[in-house]
Amino acid sequence: MKYINKLTILLLISFSATFAQEKLTKEQALKIALENNYSIKIAKNNIKIAKNNASIYNSGYLPKIIANASGNYSINNTELTNRDGVKSEINDAESQGYNASIGLNYTIFDGLGRSYNYKKLKETYNLSGLEAKTIIENSVLQIFTLFYEVARLDENAKIILESLNISKQRLKRAKYSFEYGQSTKLQLLNAQVDVNNDNINYINTLRSLANAKRDLNLLLGRQINTKFTTNTNIKFTAIFELPTLLEKAKKYNIEVLKSNKNIALSNFDLKVSKSKLLPNLTLSGFYGYNNSKNDASIFTNQLSNGLNTSLNLTWNLFDGGTSKTRIQNSKIIKDNLLIQKEQIENELERNVSNSLEVYNNALFILRSEEKNVETSKRNFSRSKEQFILGQITSIEFRQAQVNLLNSKSNLNQSKYLTKNAELKLLQLSGELLNTNF
Repeated sequence: MKYINKLTILLLISFSATFAQEKLTKEQALKIALENNYSIKIAKNNIKIAKNNASIYNSGYLPKIIANASGNYSINNTELTNRDGVKSEINDAESQGYNASIGLNYTIFDGLGRSYNYKKLKETYNLSGLEAKTIIENSVLQIFTLFYEVARLDENAKIILESLNISKQRLKRAKYSFEYGQSTKLQLLNAQVDVNNDNINYINTLRSLANAKRDLNLLLGRQINTKFTTNTNIKFTAIFELPTLLEKAKKYNIEVLKSNKNIALSNFDLKVSKSKLLPNLTLSGFYGYNNSKNDASIFTNQLSNGLNTSLNLTWNLFDGGTSKTRIQNSKIIKDNLLIQKEQIENELERNVSNSLEVYNNALFILRSEEKNVETSKRNFSRSKEQFILGQITSIEFRQAQVNLLNSKSNLNQSKYLTKNAELKLLQLSGELLNTNF
């Protein structure tokens, strides 16, 4: 009776802890990750850096304004000798000088290099957005994969616990049978071994579940030991056709979009290299103020101020072939990027075809596992009746129990493998972030 009371208290505590846990949905997990995931945070900061780089302040279009000011003071003793050998001395002669200026430098024309650089910075900003989207996609895929792994292990734990309860009932029955001389010690020992094995399996599954939850919390960027439960319901809403998938993939796949951006950037690099062949026209001007005093000079005080401007044209007619080499290399780099894009598109077509094959096979296996579970349930139900009536041995009953456990576990695993295959297809087609899960 004392043991039963302790067990009841433990069950109540366990129920209360489960009831207090957060019910984490896929939508909530995604929202938390977008706000807290470490990789996503860094990606967002990189976008901010690219945005700053693409600003007008980093374009070279704005003039440079420079202000200077200085002052000096000195006291000197001076001895002067003229041609006739007459000497004169000036002692404690003060010398003071003050000057200030403000100047402006502006490039009027630089062969359009500034314009192409500015456009390149804009494209780099767009590319950084795609880089961030890549990180977000990969993070979301990881999060959903782990989310479904937690759900799978949670459901597995329930399946194993159900089997463990069946084994305990069988052990209880074996004890009674042994006590009343209706069975041998061997049957009792077999039942105890099966309970121990199921118990170990259950504990190992709970440990794996706890580890998976910590892994998911880490990806969500929150406290590692945050308690939560998940929804184990899975729905398959996506219908995939290979032509449609390939069309979407070539249009929306992140790697294809990044390849297009890199080609656009190489075009600007080529234009910037060609701009070095054209002249540069710069405007400069400054306003200066100078005031100097020197007791040892004929003019003891001198003051000047005024505006100075200049217009400079420079044209590098021949730079030893540096510009020519840069242009040739830019063309080769662009050709390489075009080849790389063709490779990416071919690999994408292969990956989409392979992933669709995996998904269709997973769906077929899932349907087959559903039928296996129904067959195993009927077999176990009939075996249980025969076992109670003493028509089959405990070993045969255990085999029916194990078959049911395995078929349920296989169905559970197949369900989540199919979902992961679906997620991979959605990522390849660029639809992962646009799908309601």
